[in-house]
Amino acid sequence: MKSIISKLMELGLSEYEAKGYLSLLRESPSTAYEIATLSGVPTSKVYEVLKKLIEKGVISIVDKGKTKKYIPIEPADFLNKQKNKTEMIVESLKNQLPHIGDEGGLSSIWNIVDYDYLIDRARGMIANSSRTVLISIWKEEFELIEDNIREALRRDVKIAIIHFGSSKIRIGQLYQHPIEDTVYQEKGGRGIVIVADLKEVLMGTIFKYGRIEGAWSRNRGFITMAEDYIKHDIYIMKIVRRYDRQLKERFGNRYEKLRDVFKDEEVI
Repeated sequence: MKSIISKLMELGLSEYEAKGYLSLLRESPSTAYEIATLSGVPTSKVYEVLKKLIEKGVISIVDKGKTKKYIPIEPADFLNKQKNKTEMIVESLKNQLPHIGDEGGLSSIWNIVDYDYLIDRARGMIANSSRTVLISIWKEEFELIEDNIREALRRDVKIAIIHFGSSKIRIGQLYQHPIEDTVYQEKGGRGIVIVADLKEVLMGTIFKYGRIEGAWSRNRGFITMAEDYIKHDIYIMKIVRRYDRQLKERFGNRYEKLRDVFKDEEVI
């Protein structure tokens, strides 16, 4: 019985209200005095408790004569009512809670140092996306979120991917980065950047021996920076696809002269 009372309290009834309702399920119709005697609710509190139960639609009055008697709502009806109420509240909060961050100009940047959490956050962002996803990723991390990407594509989410590492994968609009080893040496690790619906961004570096430095945010400046980073890489990939031979002739086989931002020197 204690367990049932505890669960009823989780559904919004007070302890006395739960006891009063249970006493009526055992014996009804009953007077206030009979309910107090059977349930253990103090007689000084029983009328207040019954009034609350009536307001919540849990019990009803069946005899409005000199002596009022009370009956309970059927358990199935009570539970369905609570379920529908909870579902309505959840659906309402689904629409309201996401806008709190927008209204408040959410600017926090959350640090991530755990690899599993980094991947879980990446999966969640893709799973919750509805319009667009931009991704810059290495093959090791790509394999862990590939199913989420394919599922998002089935929902008609537009996805563009910069992929570091040799691959023959055909998924979304995928751009193969041609010098992943050079990038790895420069950065000291693998990188992951995801921008979902232009509303949230995940960035991280996976260093040798598993050390993680990452961040997640809905900060608009952070999102714009990440969006531009991925888009500019895509612009370069489109140029490389069409003019690879000429670029290597002018800038070197690994585009080293192009990547040296402190000089504007071409290979002669």
